[in-house]
Amino acid sequence: MGRDQEKNRVIRVHAQDNVAVVVSQGGVVVGEHLDNGVVSEANIPQGHKVALVALSEGDAVIRYGEVIGTAVTPIPCGGHVDENNLRMPTPPALDDLPLATLSVPVSEPLEGYTFEGFRNTDGSVGTKNVLGITTSVQCVAGIVDHVVQRIKRELLPRFPNVDDVVGLNHSYGCGVAINAPAAVVPIRTLKNLARNPNFGNEVMVVGLGCEKLQPSTLVEDQPVKIYENTEDADPEANVLSLQNESFESFADMVEGIMAMAERHLERLDKRQRETCPVSELVVGMQCGGSDAFSGLTANPAVGFATDLIVRAGGSVMFSEVTEVRDAIHLLTPRAVNASVGQALIDQMAWYDDYLSQGQADRSANTSPGNKKGGLSNIVEKALGSVIKSGNSPIVDVIGPGERLRKRGLTFAATPASDFICGTLQAAAGMNLQVFTTGRGTPYNLPMTPVIKVSTNSTLGKRWHDLIDLDAGRIATGEVSIEEVGWELFHLILDVASGRHRVAADRLGLYNDLVLFNPAPVT
Repeated sequence: MGRDQEKNRVIRVHAQDNVAVVVSQGGVVVGEHLDNGVVSEANIPQGHKVALVALSEGDAVIRYGEVIGTAVTPIPCGGHVDENNLRMPTPPALDDLPLATLSVPVSEPLEGYTFEGFRNTDGSVGTKNVLGITTSVQCVAGIVDHVVQRIKRELLPRFPNVDDVVGLNHSYGCGVAINAPAAVVPIRTLKNLARNPNFGNEVMVVGLGCEKLQPSTLVEDQPVKIYENTEDADPEANVLSLQNESFESFADMVEGIMAMAERHLERLDKRQRETCPVSELVVGMQCGGSDAFSGLTANPAVGFATDLIVRAGGSVMFSEVTEVRDAIHLLTPRAVNASVGQALIDQMAWYDDYLSQGQADRSANTSPGNKKGGLSNIVEKALGSVIKSGNSPIVDVIGPGERLRKRGLTFAATPASDFICGTLQAAAGMNLQVFTTGRGTPYNLPMTPVIKVSTNSTLGKRWHDLIDLDAGRIATGEVSIEEVGWELFHLILDVASGRHRVAADRLGLYNDLVLFNPAPVT
């Protein structure tokens, strides 16, 4: 491809599309000839849409072969199409959607691929070996943060097979309607976070003692062993409350947590990596800081890798209800059966109602950065987002905070917030996450490696030390979607095996966990 042609390149996804996306860095200016013969009638930034035909007021604007809106005013051929001249359509009606109607071809199993993981007694496999300290209430967050730093300095060097220690702090636990129906969401999220495979089944809970969410509640599905005192501490103790009367000072509290942590570290240190099939991978797919390239480059490559993992017997989750809602009609036909299709619809309806109660709708999702990156509305964003799910059949749907039940492709219903979605996918049991971004974010999770994939090479080059894989090369024609998909698949195996550290881990960048609490706060 010549330099001039590359400079003025645009991408049209579907034969029916009447808009295309400007690829060239810096965009195009008025009068420039684009590589499809269209002459630009405006200054159009990189990632934004150019009209391929003249559009009259009320005409449908089509991208991905789907209507993303209607023209508010006449738009000339070569004109700039963005949120200012586009009216958003209504979302697909949830009644009478096709359920499990798509006959998905049976793909040949993908065999012979493995990774080096940590096997757990419950059958799950970790990609890291981390001590997780679960908290039952925000009141204890300060002391847990203090103790975590001491553990890292004083204890962790003695246990070389343990990667890290993480305090699972949050804002829940008290001052909340603990028995409200929706309270089940944050409570089961906390329970299941402690069971993440990267924590090696070494559940450790620190609470205050007087909170509504009692610490023992978080381990009620296994033997509860309370830490009583330092002199007579049960080596299997998994619950400690700071209001324990044996603690007569802050120093006593710290000593008690340190002693309990040391016993957990001793057991975690015995874990060794061993060869595991790809069927033991549980990968969460997410996007954040999206732009118009997301649905052209990174997300299709992620979708290709998703299909590879599923073909190898592994598990993949895609999420973000508001970034699925406007493409739900494309997903229900892929459900493995009608009940799974109905479960998808039920999650959409629940979230529609949730947003309505807050006097909002799904249009509140699209951020200023999304729009600056060329995404005109949530419809366009959703159509590019669901491509992460590839072409595999959807075998299950889980609610927010629930644990994964089946291998294959699952829709894990979560808000689109990066931090809440990541927290809920971790609670579902993911042991690795892939995160695509066009605008850029240093987002990372403390217990689960996050592979960040840039949607455009402008970001990939500028954030060269924060981005793990540049999918923008697809837009410039250097590589294909399939090639980047395979590259990502191999990178996933390397990261899961500990052979490669993701950029944010090397830099020590981590975000807080954020619970989704749709229940009232008292």
